[in-house]
Amino acid sequence: MESQISLRKVKDMERNIQLHNTDDEMEIDIKELFFVLLDRLWIMILAGVVLAGAAGVYTKNMVTPMYESTSVIYILNKDSVVSLSDLQLGTQLTKDYEELITSRPVVEKVIDNLGLEISYGGFLGRLSISNPSDTRFIKITYLDEDPMQAKNVVDEMAKVSKSRVKEIMNTLEPTISEEGHVATAPSSPNTKKNVLMAGLLGAVGAAFIIILIYLLNDTVRSSDDLEKYLGLTTLGLIPIEDDRWNKKKGKKVRRRNK
Repeated sequence: MESQISLRKVKDMERNIQLHNTDDEMEIDIKELFFVLLDRLWIMILAGVVLAGAAGVYTKNMVTPMYESTSVIYILNKDSVVSLSDLQLGTQLTKDYEELITSRPVVEKVIDNLGLEISYGGFLGRLSISNPSDTRFIKITYLDEDPMQAKNVVDEMAKVSKSRVKEIMNTLEPTISEEGHVATAPSSPNTKKNVLMAGLLGAVGAAFIIILIYLLNDTVRSSDDLEKYLGLTTLGLIPIEDDRWNKKKGKKVRRRNK
């Protein structure tokens, strides 16, 4: 009975210690995590370097470079009478023009005119339409493995689109303000960006695994752990000699005796 009461008192004391030292333990945990990461910093750096190198090799050898070209059209002819209401209406109709340009009749006609071997969905995956804010300019951008092919596509898109707009919208034919250009450098993939992102991902992933392993390790490794988790103060430490060291020492003594 007395032993049960004493055990209860010990447990109550441990709970009180934990409640009073919650903030201190949190600070110690953060410090410990910091030193754990600092001690294994080489693992994080190695993981980042390996993953960055793999990303660089994959990007250079496995990813096909893509080139882009852009053509710009203006949705109202310069001969039309322009007023404030016309400007507001033109800005509102820009979305309609964008939908019309990406419609199936326009895209399929461009594919037929250029003899492209690509589906409608695949063509839209490489095509992008944008409209700078508060303007009536529409930018048509296309990605292709061949920079000359990308230019031909956006130029043909501009020609077919302006004819289609005039026919469907019953308005003046838009004008082409800028034709496509032949790109000298690929727009994708971005090797530097991929390498940096992969290196950062490798370092962060390694840090996460290190912290996870540390938190899941609930073994008592030192006298400080006893005091921290159990609230017990150690009176002393008993060193344990390594058997391998003793064997080596014994061999050395034998050799000396011989």
